[in-house]
Amino acid sequence: MRHSEYHRSHHIGWLRAAVLGANDGIISTSSLIIGIATAHATHQNILLTGMAGLVSGAMSMAAGEYVSVSSQSDTETADLGRERDELATQPEHELEELTSIYIHRGLTPELAKQVSKQLTAHDALAAHARDELGIIDTMNARPIQAALASAATFAVGAALPLFIAFIVSTANIVPFVALTSLVFLALLGGLAAKVGGANVWIGTGRVAFWGALAMAATAGVGSLFGVAVA
Repeated sequence: MRHSEYHRSHHIGWLRAAVLGANDGIISTSSLIIGIATAHATHQNILLTGMAGLVSGAMSMAAGEYVSVSSQSDTETADLGRERDELATQPEHELEELTSIYIHRGLTPELAKQVSKQLTAHDALAAHARDELGIIDTMNARPIQAALASAATFAVGAALPLFIAFIVSTANIVPFVALTSLVFLALLGGLAAKVGGANVWIGTGRVAFWGALAMAATAGVGSLFGVAVA
């Protein structure tokens, strides 16, 4: 039977964008709601602000992820194009370069030369992309995937504190949104850590800590610049 292995690093492309989106959705929207609520805004204005934050935040996350990951993809494409040209014009130099890489990784010069020749004969560009440039399939930049994952998870994350703000009274928005958002963040941090194979408690603690800090900061701003209720 063929032996197969499962590696968590295969999830890194979408996991990073998804966790970032959900985390940002919860923190930014809950902080926005708390900041507006402590400024004595009406319930309707609080919900309107939260909804605007959800839509604008999701679009911002999608655009930001797409642009940043597209830049990475462009760089990878340019490097591969240059490598393709060098393989066509300087095959012997590229073979020596690949051999040198394997020697530095611990192979004997004779074995490194043999491996380089075989890999070059099989797929020279793939060998150089992987071993010289560090570009591998599971880590390739995928702009659309990153943008969609980030936007969708931001919207889901933002919807959680917005829903809490919708169902509770104006007087209870701040404590309820703050408490439930911390719970959501802790669950998200623990889930992300488990999927990534990291320590669950560390993942939970760091996400909850920064979320609490963000909400406290915006609550302070809201209180400082809040308006008196007529």
